[in-house]
Amino acid sequence: MSAENIIAEWRKKSFKHVYWLEGEESYFIDKVVDYAEHHILNESEAGFNLTVFYGRDSDWASIVNACRRYPMFAERQVVLLKEAQHLKDIEKLIPYIENPLPSTVFVVAYKEKKLDGKTRFSKLVKKGGYLLSEKIKDYHLHEWTSEMIQQMGLSIDSKALSLVVDNIGNNLSRLQNEIDKLAINLNGRKIITEEDIEKYIGISKEFNVFELQDAIASKNLAKAIRIIQYFKANPKAAPIQLILPLLYTYFSKVYSIFGMQNRTEQALTPLFYGSFVAAKQALRTSNEYGQQGLEKILLLLHHYNLRSIGINDSGTEDADLLKEMVVKIMV
Repeated sequence: MSAENIIAEWRKKSFKHVYWLEGEESYFIDKVVDYAEHHILNESEAGFNLTVFYGRDSDWASIVNACRRYPMFAERQVVLLKEAQHLKDIEKLIPYIENPLPSTVFVVAYKEKKLDGKTRFSKLVKKGGYLLSEKIKDYHLHEWTSEMIQQMGLSIDSKALSLVVDNIGNNLSRLQNEIDKLAINLNGRKIITEEDIEKYIGISKEFNVFELQDAIASKNLAKAIRIIQYFKANPKAAPIQLILPLLYTYFSKVYSIFGMQNRTEQALTPLFYGSFVAAKQALRTSNEYGQQGLEKILLLLHHYNLRSIGINDSGTEDADLLKEMVVKIMV
């Protein structure tokens, strides 16, 4: 089940007796737990029928005893076990999970990991309400963020979307919070612009990783140096540990064009988050640098990534590393 499916069932007052939420991505687990805590029961019911445990501070016996209580003045009770990965003797929950109380909705948040799929425990929890919350792959992040924005009744163009995603990265909670902030400040408008992102999130539309990538891709050295100077004056705007992996991801995709039989813009569009404009730019970049030039870029990015973490480097400033790198790339 997905987080959306679980919540959709709850809104219809359809409940399983036990929900097991596990995986490395906390965002979807937190989303389900938050709904269970604040929306399954109304305010008057929650006072008597909502119990919250934390794995580090609880014991299995107290949790089972709470689950076996009957609800007071309500049709059901909700028992939440947060941070279940820290609960000692968690396997001792098995007898209750095998024979749960129908009037209890027991929700377990087992974050940052998952059970061994071969164990009896794992096979048991998958028979109930089960959510495996996995990290969104980087190449799906633009699509995921775009869909989230559409579900809010808003729209955003591909460049503005890249501006947000490439700067925030694979932090779904922060992405959600920043988009929520934008929605509040749009004052009824439905289109998110680069100006909105700069004003309300603080990501410069002129001096950011996306624009640095564009400058390198088009061999505009002067523009690249101006952006790096901005990064030097504003270290939090784009740390080198963010810049280099993003550039490596982009130029790796451009390099992969040489392994494709169909190199038309239409064929490349899916590789670049469905953006026809980005695919067109990538094709220009592949022609500008050629296969050997792109191999050189990837090697330089790897080399300067090692230097940025202190390997074969005595402490050169990040901005100086970036300047040196882009000059070597373009010359």
